[in-house]
Amino acid sequence: MRIDLSIRQLLPRPGESSPNLAWGDALAELEARALDVAVIPLGDLPARFVKRPLYDEEFVIAMRAGHPFARDRSLRGYCAQRHLVVSQSGDPSGFVDKALARRNLVRHVALTVPNFHFALALLSDSDLVAAMPRQFVSTHGARHGVVAVDAPLPLRRFRVHLVTPKVALMDAGLSWLVKSLEQAARTPAVHPSRS
Repeated sequence: MRIDLSIRQLLPRPGESSPNLAWGDALAELEARALDVAVIPLGDLPARFVKRPLYDEEFVIAMRAGHPFARDRSLRGYCAQRHLVVSQSGDPSGFVDKALARRNLVRHVALTVPNFHFALALLSDSDLVAAMPRQFVSTHGARHGVVAVDAPLPLRRFRVHLVTPKVALMDAGLSWLVKSLEQAARTPAVHPSRS
């Protein structure tokens, strides 16, 4: 038996305000069997899909090791930093800016990049800070000399789910893949120590 996996990064379309609309393409592609499994932060789903929770995620503030913000993590100190924003569309305003605006605060966005990996590379060699998913920084940050601290204001938390059509689970290979992904999500990652 051969399992043909097609893995793509799924991102919301630029400008989408509702998570359900933003991830609608993923559901359509799952139904069309263009995708076998989607790993996405989506809440309510039609009954024809299976949704399994993989992990909970939250945003933290990432920066190079030794960054001055690590010593002064006040909200005022945070707003005074130069910020890097991960935005596929290039829009420098996001959920952090909305959280700051509720407190009548603003930050200075110096740069936007299209993905979290590029953001890590830039953070490692600059004085920029960025809001990034905790598990992503925990997994990939050390290679770049990037560390994370808790945000000085409440930021969005979300649950990441594995989603597939119910009918797809009748395929033994796909059923195995779903179980393997669930097991991998429950198993703590082991990172080799740096030399």
